[in-house]
Amino acid sequence: MFFIFSHPAQAAVTWQIKVDPWVLTETQKGETDFILYLNQQADLSLAETLTSKNEKGWYVYQQLTETAQHTQPALLQTIRKGGWHYQAFWVANMIVVHGDATAIQLLVSRPDVRHIYANPLVKLDVPQPVNTAKPLATEYFEWNIAKVNANLVWNYGFRGQGAVIAGQDTGYDWTHPALKNAYRGWDGSQAEHDYNWHDAIHESNFKCPADSLYPCDDYGHGTHTMGTMVGEDNGEQIGMAPAAKWIGCRNMNYGIGTPATYSECFQFFLAPTKLDGSAPRPDLSPDVINNSWSCPPSEGCTDPNVLRTVVENVRAAGILTVQSAGNNGAACSTITDPAGIYQASFTVGATDSNDNIAAFSSRGPVTVDQSDRLKPDISAPGVGVYSSIPQNGYGTMSGTSMAAPHVVGLTALLISAKPLLKGHPDQIQDIIQSSAVPLTTSQDCGGVAGTSVPNNTYGWGRIDALAAFLELFPNRYYLPVVSNQNP
Repeated sequence: MFFIFSHPAQAAVTWQIKVDPWVLTETQKGETDFILYLNQQADLSLAETLTSKNEKGWYVYQQLTETAQHTQPALLQTIRKGGWHYQAFWVANMIVVHGDATAIQLLVSRPDVRHIYANPLVKLDVPQPVNTAKPLATEYFEWNIAKVNANLVWNYGFRGQGAVIAGQDTGYDWTHPALKNAYRGWDGSQAEHDYNWHDAIHESNFKCPADSLYPCDDYGHGTHTMGTMVGEDNGEQIGMAPAAKWIGCRNMNYGIGTPATYSECFQFFLAPTKLDGSAPRPDLSPDVINNSWSCPPSEGCTDPNVLRTVVENVRAAGILTVQSAGNNGAACSTITDPAGIYQASFTVGATDSNDNIAAFSSRGPVTVDQSDRLKPDISAPGVGVYSSIPQNGYGTMSGTSMAAPHVVGLTALLISAKPLLKGHPDQIQDIIQSSAVPLTTSQDCGGVAGTSVPNNTYGWGRIDALAAFLELFPNRYYLPVVSNQNP
């Protein structure tokens, strides 16, 4: 394909600045995957005027799908004519294409294409489990559950019932005894995976089939994070909200994902479908999503905005997206990766049992997008967290991946206590932040003193489930206490 311009050098610069440098480099070697963002994106501004989560969900879904349906056909026709493989999305108005340099120059020259982003393979930086042989205990709270006072909220009768959480990760061992009863697809006698599970990995590996028709974890990371959210097994209390229900999506192939697989899971959560992708239902979307992953520049995510529109659209639908801050600490401005850098993400740092920030926990401010945004927003236990691992096991891991699920579980507890919080992520985030245990440090980052709150090390501090719960009830002294004993 040849193009004739009146000013060739100037025209070349014009189209190249619309393309991620990683894509330009990779297409010099041959074909690669890239993401086309269209100029026209859905206007979701009216979503904030809607009061219920169901209204927000359907409105956002309809706006997004109608925008894609009206604007993508001509571009798709060009892609098909070129013989390039593609996957169209509506969670943001974008299309993932597998093509070469010819495809790049042809497609980016179209007026309906805003930008071409990289879609690299992203390796999960995951800690390894240790102490897997630790015996189960009865009538015992893991240190992290007690540290954030989740068990004291249970004493008031609120254990997450009525809330739906979601996780996109390496998958989930749904039959694990700590997770099975909380899986929304399990009714106590049979499983229904429609609307409760999606696999964004379309190739097989030695542990999970492509497009698995049931929740499958090929790495172990996801099962551990889900245990911290809902896990409960024979008296072993590893989960923040054991009465909540969960749904899941596999976004990584043995610890390796892409912006497209992350986006595919976000799209499923915004409007869950049957296993074959049909009959989407925004009314079955979760209240909160755990995202214990990141997309670093070292793996090709060189444009920090690659997932920003996706995350913003999900939050507009009334869904809180919780994100790990990353394990690149302890220097300032080490929160550098999507999606933890975004304003729309509730970003979580990791603390230990003494409320010290973990050495690995990434710090703010966010400078990679020139925003100088304060991050993390909040902190939670993330050092030596004991939880479920595949094949009915248990083990200890450390990382901000372990911290984020605590915030998801706390969200479920708050929704359980006050269902009207459903669909209002801003309110939920404000409550969690304002009730946190304020923590300070001698580390000053980005001109923000570590002795001030919030700061770029801990955010607003370490979460306190009981304090957040009590903020919901001004007449707290009249709350009935169900039990003062550990269950």
